[in-house]
Amino acid sequence: QVQLVESGGGWVQAGGSLRVSCAASGRTFSPYFMAWFRQAPGKEREFVAAINWSTDVTRYADGVKGRFTISRDNAKNTVYLQMNSLKPEDTAVYYCAARTYYSTTPRLSPNEYDYWGQGTQVTVSS
Repeated sequence: QVQLVESGGGWVQAGGSLRVSCAASGRTFSPYFMAWFRQAPGKEREFVAAINWSTDVTRYADGVKGRFTISRDNAKNTVYLQMNSLKPEDTAVYYCAARTYYSTTPRLSPNEYDYWGQGTQVTVSS
């Protein structure tokens, strides 16, 4: 029903910036939360940031707070992740996700989202 497509990944040196985007398509799209997760080789997928689609309230993982900013454009069905002061440990495949069923608080686990993109690679070199 809903397809999510990430873009904007690439290579950047430590301290640099990058913005990744996620565009949603479908007959209808009205999520409660959109989020970014990331997964490095050999590691579990971890929460990065989430945004309430209607209120614009955001939540961030402790490791990225102050460096990353999640935002959305409801008219374009697009969510963004601006990443500043990037570190080598930020290297991962970044996935966007949508939760389309009701939630009163941001969901932090991958299994709490029902739509996923294919991911975009972000590589940060030292």
